[in-house]
Amino acid sequence: MSLDGDALSVIENPVAVSHPFHLEKTGVGGAQAAQSQSCHDWLRGIHCTNHLSAHKLVRLLVAVFAVGLLGGLVVGVWFLVRLLLRPTSSQSPAGLEDTTETSFCNVTEDIAVADPRKVFYRISPENSLLEIQLEKIPNWLPVCYERWNSSLGNLVCRQLGYLRLTKHKGVNLTDIGPNYTDHFIQITSEQKSSLEKIWQLRGSCITGKVIALKCFECGTRAKLPRIIGGDEATLGRWPWQVSLYYSNRHTCGGTVITSQWVVTAAHCVHNYRLPQVSSWVVYAGIVTRSSAKLAQYTGYAVEKIIYNKNYNHRSHDNDIALMKLRTRLNFSDTIRPICLPQYDHDLPGGTQCWISGWGYTKPDDVLVPDTLKEARVPLISAKKCNSSCMYNGEITPRMLCAGYTEGKVDACQGDSGGPLVCQDENVWRLVGVVSWGTGCAEPNHPGVYTKVAEFLGWIYHIMENY
Repeated sequence: MSLDGDALSVIENPVAVSHPFHLEKTGVGGAQAAQSQSCHDWLRGIHCTNHLSAHKLVRLLVAVFAVGLLGGLVVGVWFLVRLLLRPTSSQSPAGLEDTTETSFCNVTEDIAVADPRKVFYRISPENSLLEIQLEKIPNWLPVCYERWNSSLGNLVCRQLGYLRLTKHKGVNLTDIGPNYTDHFIQITSEQKSSLEKIWQLRGSCITGKVIALKCFECGTRAKLPRIIGGDEATLGRWPWQVSLYYSNRHTCGGTVITSQWVVTAAHCVHNYRLPQVSSWVVYAGIVTRSSAKLAQYTGYAVEKIIYNKNYNHRSHDNDIALMKLRTRLNFSDTIRPICLPQYDHDLPGGTQCWISGWGYTKPDDVLVPDTLKEARVPLISAKKCNSSCMYNGEITPRMLCAGYTEGKVDACQGDSGGPLVCQDENVWRLVGVVSWGTGCAEPNHPGVYTKVAEFLGWIYHIMENY
């Protein structure tokens, strides 16, 4: 599959060209990235100044000098005018003096609305029974075994944020105790592509059996003690986090969702052509990226890279991609998959989530840190993030925001493609992919993430067809 992009002698960040004040998020921290760098290499850090001819370089330096001289003159005149027109202290009204304090966005979060789902699913942790709650019926009810099949099991598992069904069986009602005697859920249709309107309340099960399910295990981690504003992560704390290397250099983060598939951001791979797929290597189960440490690990070669065909490098919309590994990951305490979000289940603003990555942690950093960083950030509602004091309508339904109004904690250069994860029903879910933002950790400009819940169908389609 071909990936768009020009020759790699000069790699240009298209977002930096179209939005000079918008930097791609590419380190967990509050770093304020410098706002000028040759070839707009915010994301990949590839030094391309040497590719400019001497003639072009001289013209560029002359132009920069001229602009700087003119800008200095304008600023000087502006300060002079302000000084001449500024009232004396006796004329200055109380409370109107100049201040350096930042005015924080005070838009209130949306009040939590009723869950739009009409059918709720869960798998009992006690006996693995599938339980369903229909609209306006408070009790969780088991599902009769009649007319059940593995296709329905896969749909239910995906509805719950798990990749696939791993096992299903019928369990005798006599073996599960007296808790399920009043009502049951019965399948009423052979429909296999959707779970809507196929359930009916029944008073008994003909076969005397109900369904027990086991879905693909994900979103758990080994019991362990516990990027600006962030702390160093311990090995195994975020076992789904990976580092994506391009030409022997850390370029982006990524998240393991199966033993062979990794989620990342489209802008991380969009500029590369298919022949360069062989230049990508994925490192999993690490927290330290030093050369000595990496030598102890086996990097995983990439077989395919597929980014969403609707990705727009100007608006940052649909910023998601999948990498298929040539060989499968061996799961352990330090390498594990994350769960995906549940269908039709939006987490409210204020939900506490986590970001992690190897991105910049200080202003004007030139090197990404060796050790994985982590930081806790709250989700921000679309209403607040799209308000005039934040992103003023730039947030699409396929994006979400997380961070603090006052800034200080954020993802930054080097974190792109990495995970925004939230704990839900005792499992960790990949809620967002680090995408973009204005600066890093600036007040009123939180991090913007690709909303993974909007791409569940696309993710499943790609994994099934590639």
